[in-house]
Amino acid sequence: MSALLQEYETPNTVPARLLHGEGGTTLDEHLARYGPLPPVAKRANEMVRVIEASGLTGRGGAGFPSATKLRSVSRGRRTVVVANGTEGEPASAKDKILMIRNPHLVLDGLEAAAGLVGAGESHIAVASNSHAAIAALEAAAAERGAPAEIIHVPDRFVTGEESAVVHWLNDGHATPTGRRPFERGVRGRPTLVQNVETLAHLALIVRYGAAWFRTAGTANEPGTALATVLGAARTPGVIELEVGTTFGEVFDRCGGLSERIQAILVGGYFGSWIAPDLDVALSDEALRPCGASLGARTIVALPGSVCGLGETSRVVRYMAGESAGQCGPCVFGLAALADAFESIAECRDSVDEALDRIPRLHAQIARRGACAHPDGTLRLVMSALDVFSAEVEAHRSGRCTATSHASVLPL
Repeated sequence: MSALLQEYETPNTVPARLLHGEGGTTLDEHLARYGPLPPVAKRANEMVRVIEASGLTGRGGAGFPSATKLRSVSRGRRTVVVANGTEGEPASAKDKILMIRNPHLVLDGLEAAAGLVGAGESHIAVASNSHAAIAALEAAAAERGAPAEIIHVPDRFVTGEESAVVHWLNDGHATPTGRRPFERGVRGRPTLVQNVETLAHLALIVRYGAAWFRTAGTANEPGTALATVLGAARTPGVIELEVGTTFGEVFDRCGGLSERIQAILVGGYFGSWIAPDLDVALSDEALRPCGASLGARTIVALPGSVCGLGETSRVVRYMAGESAGQCGPCVFGLAALADAFESIAECRDSVDEALDRIPRLHAQIARRGACAHPDGTLRLVMSALDVFSAEVEAHRSGRCTATSHASVLPL
């Protein structure tokens, strides 16, 4: 974790909005930096319009417009607000770092969201093994007398899905339900579930306004965002960047690349491998022609010395093991997909058979799951077969071109 606790400062970048200094601050220091949080409950409609004008979207991966979520929940009674800091993605650390470094801003966002939707109950869901984040939040909550309850959720990939968080709060089962929390969430009440980074941005927008938020980023995708950078970056870690920053600029902020890279994984384990074009910008608009999206902004520069098929195979096996066990496409389909991909990665005699089998598995799995888990895994697999097509041909002939078998992607 220590490598992920780094903050990179370079000239000509937007000033840090979410990450400052080396660790958490006291409430007095927090207020001196950001100023007091304005009351929002009595002008909720006006403030939701400001958030809409800012263009803020969810920073947890789905990118849903925040104002739309707020309006959906505010129509209900006895509403509940949940800050989602579970971050089940093994390659991502942005939410953990934010909660450690700036817990008061997360709590500000939770308080503001509660005021905007009229919620009388607030929770913060954090993975049970995120000890430093839990400690920072508990200390900050105690200092300000915050009523929010910090909930410890099992550390699994699927628990980060918003309906899984609500399911855990309701009956202790952290599995996706497919239900929309804004209709029937915690104990059947309308529930707003927002990623902790989204809430931190919301706390700044209610302070400084929509125009301020839009001074960073692009016209269509404004603001800054946190990203976790791994792989061949010399100093991997969590950085704050403007949406629209190029991959080359991101890696420069992380000390440059330690060796030639053969691909970039963007969006984490629900994401896509793309060609290593350092001029591509980190925005959904720029990534769409590459068949990718920002997702939770996990960026992995894959060294040229390792096998992209082998790395992908490890992740697919992990994802099969992380199934919620609720439907056949996930339980049986992902296990079969992992078997087939391993045959390709390990240069077995059955590579051709496995390559023929994957399209059939895709037809049996795609859009048939009870949640997004199988589709996200399929996306990763299909992008790997495309980007590493030359390596696939080498494996068909029984050889792997990798010169290193060190693991790059964390599980």
